[in-house]
Amino acid sequence: MAENTLENTDFEYGSDAIKTLDWKEHIRRRPGMYIGKLGDGSHADDGIYVLLKEVLDNALDEHMMGFGKQIVVEISSEVVSVRDYGRGIPLDKVRDVSSKMNTGGKYDSKAFKKSVGLNGVGIKAVNALSSSFFIQSYRDGMSNSVSYACGEVITESGLTPTDEPNGTLVQFAPDGTIFKNYAYREEFIEPLLKNYVFLNTGLTILLNGRKFHSRNGLVDLLNENMTTEPLYPIIHLSGTDIEVVITHGNQYGEEYYSFVNGQHTTQGGTHLTAFRESASRTIKEFYAKNFEYTDIRNGMVAAISIKVEEPVFESQTKTKLGSKDMGPEGPTIAKFIGDFMKKELDNYLHKHGDVAEVMLKKILASEKERKAIAGVTKLARERAKKANLNNRKLRDCRIHYNDTKGDRQDESCIFITEGDSASGSITKIRNVETQAVFSLRGKPLNTYGLTQKVVYENEEFNLLQAALNIEDGIEGLRYNKVIIATDADVDGMHIRLLMITFLLQFFPDLIKKGHVYILQTPLFRVRNKKETYYCYTDEERIAAIEKCGANPEVTRFKGLGEISPDEFRQFIGPDMRLDRVSLRKEDLVKDLLEFYMGKNTMERQNFIIQNLVIEDDTNLV
Repeated sequence: MAENTLENTDFEYGSDAIKTLDWKEHIRRRPGMYIGKLGDGSHADDGIYVLLKEVLDNALDEHMMGFGKQIVVEISSEVVSVRDYGRGIPLDKVRDVSSKMNTGGKYDSKAFKKSVGLNGVGIKAVNALSSSFFIQSYRDGMSNSVSYACGEVITESGLTPTDEPNGTLVQFAPDGTIFKNYAYREEFIEPLLKNYVFLNTGLTILLNGRKFHSRNGLVDLLNENMTTEPLYPIIHLSGTDIEVVITHGNQYGEEYYSFVNGQHTTQGGTHLTAFRESASRTIKEFYAKNFEYTDIRNGMVAAISIKVEEPVFESQTKTKLGSKDMGPEGPTIAKFIGDFMKKELDNYLHKHGDVAEVMLKKILASEKERKAIAGVTKLARERAKKANLNNRKLRDCRIHYNDTKGDRQDESCIFITEGDSASGSITKIRNVETQAVFSLRGKPLNTYGLTQKVVYENEEFNLLQAALNIEDGIEGLRYNKVIIATDADVDGMHIRLLMITFLLQFFPDLIKKGHVYILQTPLFRVRNKKETYYCYTDEERIAAIEKCGANPEVTRFKGLGEISPDEFRQFIGPDMRLDRVSLRKEDLVKDLLEFYMGKNTMERQNFIIQNLVIEDDTNLV
């Protein structure tokens, strides 16, 4: 029998088992290799936004080369259209650049010296992952276009006369069989387009008729994103292939925005590391004092944009720069940024004594506070280190956001739960590969108006800080999503508010960079003998009752502990419902915290009374 088994195995692994997929089939079977995750558009990093970005990057590269000052974007519920006014793709190559892998105009650095998309894959991935894809080039009074369906050519127009100005039009509809129930959301598209115009003064982008334009580049970016007032006018430095803006805010921690060739490197990389180091060193040498770098950078808000020849990113989605050199024959990135900062920032501080004076006061205040809590900090770190070896509050996972190997880092998350029952349910059925659980003892302390000392004095906050690995900034963050999972009752809402207050007060960048979420859990279960529906709103409850027919069983969940582990499994699975905690420019952190967590009791009570919603538990069916 053993011989027969071997023979069967040999037969199965014959030449027929070796397959070569064509370009489009490989992309459609392995989309994660090309665009990261899939998703339905409910998160900023979902694949449909990567598709949009790949097309926009091509249009942007034309602008960066000096061709075309406007990009027109139109997005309906399903179809995306991007029209640039660059040179237009060479008419005899329209089909090749949209359907032949490793074909593009960016391999020759003379044509696209400092481009984002150098691998000739991006537009092909969009084509392969779209149910319909249309590309048309206008060039010197002539045009050529090709239509595709799932990467297969449907028609090619051939050369035809046109009155259209030069440029390229791309229209596509993401494939609904790959991106299930997708929808584009302007809340995720707007920041993307704003970053493009902040980095390219003179560029105008129209989104469904709305105009995006920037006159002051990265200064506008900082003004758009800062939720505390800058302590001094934003320092703006620019040179060949580099632009930098720096200020300090009355806040804890550091906050950075980094870009390479117009690409937002959300996870930083070699350029951000070099910038943080050189900015700290230059400021320290300017004051000629033995300041700690952490004191210099505490409260710093800054952005850096550089242009690199043939950049190397650590993933296809280009969120972290791996290049060490500015180009094949250029200096190292560290030396380039270091020399620029040493000259330009030092000159600026010498010329602007008023700015240097305010910056010095901020650094001295940070130093004073750090020294005042040095003893507490040391003890807390030792306590956290011991606790981490056997931390009863933390049930860790195996894959972390700051892992240097693997490809599932973005899936890592941590649930912050209240009480033993909720923690127990989640712990029993979580995915131990990617989902960690941190259990709160009860209601955490209200940290509004307190100093950073409380982070170290309060054991719970200190252990949470250690679990997240964010004491020295979010570069080492261990979980991509920090999910607050509390009951949807008054006590649960209060705990959410207390946790968000803590994070806003001491780690605002965690919220600004989109890492903090609220877990939605069902309020009702509606079922009959055949079907069960979990409902998150009254509207969903009413619809479920209609589907179930006469006399369904309706259960109102009062807390997470009431939901059995088996039921809970689907609520924290791949399709779990999350609300991202976000900040708008008008949401000044100080004002928000003062209103909700301060001592203005009557003002807050009046607000609650005016916005009160009465729930009637007696009318469930």
